[in-house]
Amino acid sequence: MEIRGERECKSCGNQWSYYETGSVSCPACGSMRSVGIGERATHTASQATLDLAPHQTTVANESIRAAAPDLKSDLREYVRSLGFIHGGELLPLDDTSLVAYELLHAVDVFARSNRPTDDEEFYVLSLIRGAKSGTRPEPKDVPSSMVDARGLAYAQGVERYRRNLSTWLDSHPDTEARHTVESLATHVKRAEALEGALPLEESESLVAAANGLYTYLTEDDLDALADVRDRLERLS
Repeated sequence: MEIRGERECKSCGNQWSYYETGSVSCPACGSMRSVGIGERATHTASQATLDLAPHQTTVANESIRAAAPDLKSDLREYVRSLGFIHGGELLPLDDTSLVAYELLHAVDVFARSNRPTDDEEFYVLSLIRGAKSGTRPEPKDVPSSMVDARGLAYAQGVERYRRNLSTWLDSHPDTEARHTVESLATHVKRAEALEGALPLEESESLVAAANGLYTYLTEDDLDALADVRDRLERLS
């Protein structure tokens, strides 16, 4: 949506950036009486942060299974808040977002398993530890039982990003990019229809395609666009 990035408090006259705070309340006096000023720009990003410290404590003191309900609830809330346009500027698909999607699905698989393996436990713990820094486990470290979870997680993350790309292109028209984004959508829909049951290399290619589109659109890198098209062609 397009919003005015600056706000002015009607009570004390203080001005601040809505893009930075995500709040209409005045940071100086707390008043809710403020108005938007300045130019409008597309803005979908939020100020949400991924704080898993309480869940790490539950895992340490009890178990992953005990932490699962509240952990999944917080992860769902976080991924629902994700946006990748900040005051008209396109942002990349960051690894923290991908880890959040993957952890949501991995914890669900783990919690529903009657006898989770040590490899599955280690994998979920590595996702929890790496969530804040956006550290994604390497494909070779993904247990076979978690491959579909990663595939579906990445498909959903890329789809969220693709929708933001489409929104950004509405105000920054680029025919070549639009066609490529539509091609990406086709592959994402296939991955979602398969509930993530695709080779790890393919789910990584979806992420790489999204990142390549970002590079092309922000750096005018034609090689990046060609690489994206090549990746998507190989998935066909």
